[in-house]
Amino acid sequence: MVDMELEIRHLKLVETIAAEGAMTRAAARLYMTQSALSHQLAGLEESIGISLFRRVPRGMILTPAGEKLLACARSVLPMVREALESVTAAESEAQCTLRISTECYTCYHWLPSRLKAFQASFPRVEVEIVAEATRRPIDALLAGELDLAIVSDLPAQAAITSCPLFEDEMVAILSPEHRLAHRRNLSPRDFVAERLITYSVPLQQLGVYRQFLHPAGVTPARVSRVDLTEAIIEMVKANLGIAILARWAISRHLNIATLKALPLGRRGFHRKWYAITMKSRRPSTHLRAFVELLAERGALV
Repeated sequence: MVDMELEIRHLKLVETIAAEGAMTRAAARLYMTQSALSHQLAGLEESIGISLFRRVPRGMILTPAGEKLLACARSVLPMVREALESVTAAESEAQCTLRISTECYTCYHWLPSRLKAFQASFPRVEVEIVAEATRRPIDALLAGELDLAIVSDLPAQAAITSCPLFEDEMVAILSPEHRLAHRRNLSPRDFVAERLITYSVPLQQLGVYRQFLHPAGVTPARVSRVDLTEAIIEMVKANLGIAILARWAISRHLNIATLKALPLGRRGFHRKWYAITMKSRRPSTHLRAFVELLAERGALV
């Protein structure tokens, strides 16, 4: 029986020499001198009493014993690397920040329930909601200001990767006293003479404008811009105009009949939501878990 301790460095030594086929190249890859590598190999072979390589003019050739040790190295080293990566990842995620933003203000209403579930599993990951990136989540992601953006308007960007999350419906909301409140749905032409109450962003940045109103050649007669969802709702209640919001964002108001919600067009207007990240950045464990949580709970929106 051989009395010695086989170390990870020995397996790496055998693997590297076998891969490179020459001591000079193997030494360079291991960041050591050729004499130091030769000394280590000689010490290993002496300790086990078996030659692992045959020295030939063209380089180094494995002996049968060397082949067996190489097979061991190829089996063990990947597991060691994986274990080290896992430990390193766990340590780096012990105290870190996940920066997220969405392209829709109303999303911040359902996000807290997802955050609560996420932080139950990752209590030491600080989630930072970058609200100032709401109007430009794609640009913020590309600039490295975000780790994750939640968008409904999927950009044609080769640099990003996307994961489908859920679908929601945008509806026109009106006061029950509005002249159009009795309609079954609203067409783009119904907005021609109306005041549209919306968020403080250019009209061209609104998906419902680009995909519903603009293709019909319609621009509302007046546009009032407000930053807060609740303020928009209160203005609609006061019959000061029409707003377009996600149905789930106003569900409690519909339940008590303080608002009327009408589909946009006969088929309604639906959005598909995506989580997008950068392809160039390897997703962390907590980032993958957060995206999976959003996808799993998407049906609850």
